[in-house]
Amino acid sequence: TLKSKVRFENAEWTYLLSEIEMVHSLIRAEELRVFEELRDSVLEVSSRIRTNSRVLAELDVAISMAVLAARHQFSRPQFAQLISANRQFVANDCTFNADSSQVLLLTGPNMGGKSTYLRQVALISILAQTGSFVPANEAQLHVVDAIYSRIGAHDNLALDQSTFMVEMSETADILRHATSRSLVILDEIGRGTSTRDGVSIAYATLKYLHDKVRCKALFATHYHELVPHAVPSLAGVQPLHTAIYEDGEGGFAFLHKVKPGICERSHGLYVAQIAGMPDEVLETARQFAIRRRSV
Repeated sequence: TLKSKVRFENAEWTYLLSEIEMVHSLIRAEELRVFEELRDSVLEVSSRIRTNSRVLAELDVAISMAVLAARHQFSRPQFAQLISANRQFVANDCTFNADSSQVLLLTGPNMGGKSTYLRQVALISILAQTGSFVPANEAQLHVVDAIYSRIGAHDNLALDQSTFMVEMSETADILRHATSRSLVILDEIGRGTSTRDGVSIAYATLKYLHDKVRCKALFATHYHELVPHAVPSLAGVQPLHTAIYEDGEGGFAFLHKVKPGICERSHGLYVAQIAGMPDEVLETARQFAIRRRSV
């Protein structure tokens, strides 16, 4: 007996308990034997399993590409130096030429479609080089050794890097590794600092890509003052802009059409109005902009 407890033992029950425990032990031993046998069998053919897995993965990707191409009537790309008329967006062509349009310098209003145009060209290039049909009426591309992009803005709290620091680090990495056979896509380089510093960095980056790297590049910017400096001095830079419609009475529409030439204004106040900024704030902004232009 134990203080407040009394234990009774029955010889037959004790025997049954030991039998049950023995059976459990045998079951565990058999489970372990079967598992080890299965493990050894799998290890013997593991290389074939990995090979089959890779083959099935490639087949899965190929079938998915084929289904997508058939469903949306994509075209088969030819490898040369032309991409034309993507039908998933407003039709826009993109032509690179080693002499006059090695670098496409794209300006345009906010929400005008610059970043979409950059992504369109990048995605078509990636799809074509993976063997997929592409969403274009016709596509002729050159084979690239890499596609480098610097699009968007974000900081890195883990590494204590500001938005501008991240932008500069990624741009520096592109400039170090891009070759003449690369496709480089840069969106609004230098926007994270002062206008004077930003436009200087943007011009220097553009000039380096044009003169030293000599790669095909798409370079989108809101620094409109960059164009008069870049175009006359850099023979391979072609200015493009995303077109807009203005009716002369304050009416405004984004056409999302890429055309030759320069966009003189970003129309940020109009975008702010669409976003719902208070009228008082917008009017103050307009007056401040007028005063700045008169200085």
